[in-house]
Amino acid sequence: MTSSAATAAAGNTTRTNDRFVIEGGHPIAGTIRAAANKNAALPIVAATLLASEPVVLHDVPDIVDVRLLIDLLDTAGCEVERLGSNSWRIDASAGIDPTHLDPVLCERIRGSLLVAGPLVARHGEVWIPVPGGDVIGRRRVDTHIIALESLGATFTWDEGYRFEAPEGGLVGGHMFLDEPSVTGTENAIMAASLAKGTTVIENAACEPHVQDLCNFIVSMGGKIEGIGSNILTIHGVDKLGGTEYTIQPDHIEVGSFVGLAAVTGGELIIENAGDISQLRPMLMGFEKLGVEMHLDGTTLHVPPEQRLQIKDDLGGHITKLEDGPWPNFPADLTSTAVAIATQATGTIMIFEKMFETRLVFTDKLVTMGARIVLCDPHRAVISGPARLRGMKMESPDIRAGMSLLTCALAADGRSVIQNVQQIDRGYERIDERLRSLGAQIERVSS
Repeated sequence: MTSSAATAAAGNTTRTNDRFVIEGGHPIAGTIRAAANKNAALPIVAATLLASEPVVLHDVPDIVDVRLLIDLLDTAGCEVERLGSNSWRIDASAGIDPTHLDPVLCERIRGSLLVAGPLVARHGEVWIPVPGGDVIGRRRVDTHIIALESLGATFTWDEGYRFEAPEGGLVGGHMFLDEPSVTGTENAIMAASLAKGTTVIENAACEPHVQDLCNFIVSMGGKIEGIGSNILTIHGVDKLGGTEYTIQPDHIEVGSFVGLAAVTGGELIIENAGDISQLRPMLMGFEKLGVEMHLDGTTLHVPPEQRLQIKDDLGGHITKLEDGPWPNFPADLTSTAVAIATQATGTIMIFEKMFETRLVFTDKLVTMGARIVLCDPHRAVISGPARLRGMKMESPDIRAGMSLLTCALAADGRSVIQNVQQIDRGYERIDERLRSLGAQIERVSS
């Protein structure tokens, strides 16, 4: 399948001039099934490059970033076949060219960096043009380099990232990552899976999507100990085989839908929400904002007409919601937390520690009527509830786009959100799915 065919097969492609037109004031209510985890799908798709046999993946989210990564594998020589709306067969058994990756595709997604580990481990070399992704401040690649160099790879800058394994292949080692980088940990895990000997990764990221990648590699015959902790022990194997694997649900999307229901006052049932171990940090964080939720197995219930009340700290002090590496509150939900806070009674500080400029988008919410003081690029103080009014805005990144969408659905009047391809990069058919829940939202192309 050609790259263009793969993209077309993956679903409706997003036109760069698409915009959402939203009439606010309609509750988001009904039942919806959470999609699979985008942040798990990307490394798992990349990890199919490790396999010497075909791999079948189910519950692959039909979103722009995943389509682009599948395209990248296709143009590199993999055989890709769409088996269903969310199922793919990927065969990387032969014909891969690790040093001529499509620069146009690479520059559109940061996830292209995830092919470094599997390609240098299996083919001995890789060259990756500079990757793209969300503009949310500086995003270091140092951890990726440290991890692969710890396994014996050499790194050189060659108008992109070039890694070469030593003669005889990568060799397991003991590494302490300079930060618990999610994608850096994932590249280390994938490379170590085919390295000779044993690798110990300390200060590893342990988010649910990292755990899902580990479980996928184990299903191919990999040997990984300590899954779910920040110390991983990986025993390298000679080769990894084929498997059939279902990607876990997206706890970030679950949190996004909780926010949509909470601020619009609707009753929402989210199926396939995941288990308590995946949701606990989100549940605890949103409870500070007064959001009521009930988890029954893997189904999450958000009751209707909630009276959102921010819970002050003991002594009446202003509470603070801060993100951090897992199992802290997820960084990808800070933008949704801001949206909820605008509609909750009380005052809260949102402290975004992970990304330098993620909160800068709040100026758009201020124009809608939100009462927000941006203290610096990492901290915002929100007082609510504020009566929001519809505005014309532009989505700067995936998560900020969801926050704008959430506030638009709670606002009086009409809002227009441009640059919605940013939202489409992380949320599958979000406009269609929201319409099924009562939202007045239309996708319009110029």
